Amino acid sequence: MTSSEIQSLLEKQRIYYRSGVTIPVKFRIEQLKKLYATVKKYQNEINDALTADLGKSHYEGFMCESGLVLTEISYMIGHTKRFAKRKTVPTPLAQFHSHSFKQPVPYGNVLIMSPWNYPFLLTLDPLADAIAAGNTAIVKPSAYSPATSKIIEKIIKECFAPEYVAVVTGGRAENTALLDAKFDFVFFTGSQAVGKEVLRHTAENLTPAVLELGGKSPCIVDSSANIKLAAKRIVFGKYLNCGQTCVAPDYILCERSVKDAFVNAVVSEIKKQYGDEPLANKDYGKIINEKHFARLCGLIDEKKVIIGGNTNAETCQIAPTVMDNVTYDDAVMGEEIFGPIMPILTFDDFDTLVDELKTKDKPLALYLFTSDKKHIKRVMTELSYGGGCINDVVIHLATSAMGFGGVGESGMGSYHGKDGFDAFSHYKSIVDKKTWLDLPMRYQPYKSKLYDKLLHIFLR
Repeated sequence: MTSSEIQSLLEKQRIYYRSGVTIPVKFRIEQLKKLYATVKKYQNEINDALTADLGKSHYEGFMCESGLVLTEISYMIGHTKRFAKRKTVPTPLAQFHSHSFKQPVPYGNVLIMSPWNYPFLLTLDPLADAIAAGNTAIVKPSAYSPATSKIIEKIIKECFAPEYVAVVTGGRAENTALLDAKFDFVFFTGSQAVGKEVLRHTAENLTPAVLELGGKSPCIVDSSANIKLAAKRIVFGKYLNCGQTCVAPDYILCERSVKDAFVNAVVSEIKKQYGDEPLANKDYGKIINEKHFARLCGLIDEKKVIIGGNTNAETCQIAPTVMDNVTYDDAVMGEEIFGPIMPILTFDDFDTLVDELKTKDKPLALYLFTSDKKHIKRVMTELSYGGGCINDVVIHLATSAMGFGGVGESGMGSYHGKDGFDAFSHYKSIVDKKTWLDLPMRYQPYKSKLYDKLLHIFLR
């Protein structure tokens, strides 16, 4: 789609939004129900597309993508009416008699740019939130996952008129044209590098944005942890979608006294979950393309591999790999891995470790395996990160009752459920002042002491 065609599409959406048709809550819920039914209708095609793009099995495709989308849409259907209501707040006595409230209203015309690693989930989840909040939307899925982009386009075209919700496919030229256009709100999920470019563009138009980025998410295993269970859950989260998960544990920080036991448990779990030949496992996926496959191969230090390391260039597959005795100077620690490589580093003192983590970029997720309540309290209260789990990994993003998002280098803003509705809404602060009483103390000449008294009564 050319730049002029994108501008034309956006102008049609502006006109549609200004008509007020998206504002009634009944309309929003009807559209969400339509989207839910259509996603259900094309369940098999969605799963086939995810298999084509990322090698995901139908089970994993439903568990991690389409099933979560249906959950989010269903949640918004059940809660949008309540979310859209005005919220009464206290009014100072100095403003007697008034009614003060916050009224959520849509931003208007929004842009949603999604990534390739969870291409269906990370497109339709924010779209459901945008619809619930009453916006129009242009959706731009990743060019790296063309099969999923195709089924997304099919679903959206069947559900919605383009002046309400539309899909723009393509690559860099379309991304640039969209970012050059003036939207009322931009929602982006992707890498930090591209996130910076998105923020530069939105700054030109003073457009608010949510950035869902990534980073190196640490996973701490201390000596009090249930080592066998920790290994089982970490192997699941690390190698899910071949490690191409923004909240995957990027690297392991294991207390030295239990490191050997943990490594043995991880090796055992990889064999249990993926078999002796993971690349022959029909449920094990692939790296998205040759570029990322080559990048990941360059991060593997064969001298430090204790399991895995074998690859298949024809299928863009890398077996679940564990590297031991890793240091911060190794290549694998120089960037977000985003692949099936697990570096294991060790520590001797937990308090020193926490102090070191404070100096690093703020990650999207942090995981702690422990039974020590003091360790939990330190991590929860002193370290800054988007979100995480205690004694598990990844699952914190799978609920509509909690917001999901990053902080600092890992992003800004959050979504899912109420947080998603809020992300796509502006809250107007309104004072409805009654006309039957008009207190005189705010008017000149300033002689009354009543205002000072009322103010202090309110502050108490």
